[in-house]
Amino acid sequence: MSRSCLAVILAAGESTRMKSSMSKVLHPVAGRPMIAHVMAIIATSGISDVALVVGRDAEKVAKAASVEGIDVTPFVQTERLGTGHAVLAAREAIARGYDDILVAYGDVPLITAGPLIAARQALAKGNDVAVIGFHTEKPTGYGRLLVENGELVAIREEKDASDEERAVTWCNSGLMAIDGKKALDLLSRIGNANVKGEYYLTDLVEIARSLGGRAVAVDAPEAELTGCNNRAELAAIERLWQERRRHELMISGVSMIAPETVFLSYDTVIGQDALIEPNVVFGPGVVIEGGAVIHAFSHIEGAYVAAGATVGPFARLRPGANLAEGSKVGNFCEVKKAEIGKGAKVNHLTYIGDATIGADANIGAGTITCNYDGINKHETRIGERAFIGSNSALVAPVSIGDGAFVASGSVITQDVPADALALGRARQEIKPERAKAIRERNQALKASRAGKS
Repeated sequence: MSRSCLAVILAAGESTRMKSSMSKVLHPVAGRPMIAHVMAIIATSGISDVALVVGRDAEKVAKAASVEGIDVTPFVQTERLGTGHAVLAAREAIARGYDDILVAYGDVPLITAGPLIAARQALAKGNDVAVIGFHTEKPTGYGRLLVENGELVAIREEKDASDEERAVTWCNSGLMAIDGKKALDLLSRIGNANVKGEYYLTDLVEIARSLGGRAVAVDAPEAELTGCNNRAELAAIERLWQERRRHELMISGVSMIAPETVFLSYDTVIGQDALIEPNVVFGPGVVIEGGAVIHAFSHIEGAYVAAGATVGPFARLRPGANLAEGSKVGNFCEVKKAEIGKGAKVNHLTYIGDATIGADANIGAGTITCNYDGINKHETRIGERAFIGSNSALVAPVSIGDGAFVASGSVITQDVPADALALGRARQEIKPERAKAIRERNQALKASRAGKS
């Protein structure tokens, strides 16, 4: 769209009902602040300029709203006198003379670009105001959109509506677009002659019509316009976001056995023919390539899993875990900041941190890379085709050469050359009858204590 547009994002609410120490719009959905979700959609709608109306936690909100490709100018709303008053907090930006002014909210994170574009297209057709509405079977509590002959004639709040008007199921979302050339004049005409003494943005419809202008309503799915006022609604928004994203991934070729148990992050990338088993959680920064398998009850964050690799069940990949093609991280393993080479296997009960593991290496059960000395982290390097026996501790910094063997139960503190065998454990000793003596001693002690009691 060639028309210029300023988005005015209202994010100055006190968040009283959230019962929180931080602004409502900073609460995360899919691991990302609500306000950042809104800004990302603004960026995909062809809008590059944003006036962000802030109040509580102003600096943090502005920082969270800083999405690439968007020029954000914050405006502080010092008083809370209604939505019309809030929009006018950005008067300076509105006065720059944009073709369109789009008003949206920082606590409506499920909105997509479609309704925003539709509202702007309505302005391009000569309308002064375009309100975004939604149809619902439960309209109670919402303002109703009253339409006659294709024109929006009023937005009627429920308490003021007649019985006939309350039967209307097309409701106001609060989002709207305004002709940028007329916006300041229209906004300045909003009065506060109401019980609360506030300036309501919804009055713009009748104001525009009284001046000979035209208002219309455009439709959007109800779920996209879900707002957030408390923790219960935040959980509902999270559920809706997850359902939408899971559906998108499955349609794109990802298999999920029990999708309702899989939780995604806002930036999770999963390729075609990947299989995600039940009860898997993805934190931010995860890429799963096609054909990979993530077994049940795994937690993955900041990690890359290549094609054909397998993870879990009950595995944890932390930031910096990088699994090459055909590699395996099995049950009850944790991997952090480590490269797992092509075809390498870390099968079970193992911690690999700050390490590089070569192709086709085998890491036995219970192996630990001892990477932290209390102050600094150190690296462990394990070569291609190396074999690390079960219950071994590799004390970093240390290198295990290509093809080397480490005997089970070893504590390795020095580098192991390629193709060498390393044993780092105490010599076994046998004490005949010693177990019997210990058992008899313990029984005597128990009998003595019982007699004293």
